[in-house]
Amino acid sequence: MRLISNVIKRYGGVDLPAQGNSMFPFIREGDICRFDLCDGSLLKRGDIVLFHALSGHLIAHRFYQLKSIHNQLYYVFKGDTNLGLDEPVREDQLIGKLIYIQKGKTVLHQSNSAVKVWSKLILAFPVLSLLLRLYLNRKGNT
Repeated sequence: MRLISNVIKRYGGVDLPAQGNSMFPFIREGDICRFDLCDGSLLKRGDIVLFHALSGHLIAHRFYQLKSIHNQLYYVFKGDTNLGLDEPVREDQLIGKLIYIQKGKTVLHQSNSAVKVWSKLILAFPVLSLLLRLYLNRKGNT
């Protein structure tokens, strides 16, 4: 975690290839995701954040909400195709905020209007996550 954080601080960002399908179809396996420094106090609902889960995995999921647990602030995230929320994480587990995704020769910036619309849709209509999960299960991409 510190290595990636240090790379972001030193070089202004880091490019990582996507793995898994929890953010399908927005982010697909092999897409290159560019992450910049992440300030938890500036996160907006729908931002995609790279964080270090307690399981030891690096995860990039959509910011869902802030939650107070025993008077400590936690960040709650969710993958677009996941049916449930991720375990809450502390601010010190946040690594970077997604700036853009490179899909082959196409680059999608977070400021792109289609990206903003997708973020609003996936957050407003949780049934979309279920439909996407059913689609992936049917394709055999669990």
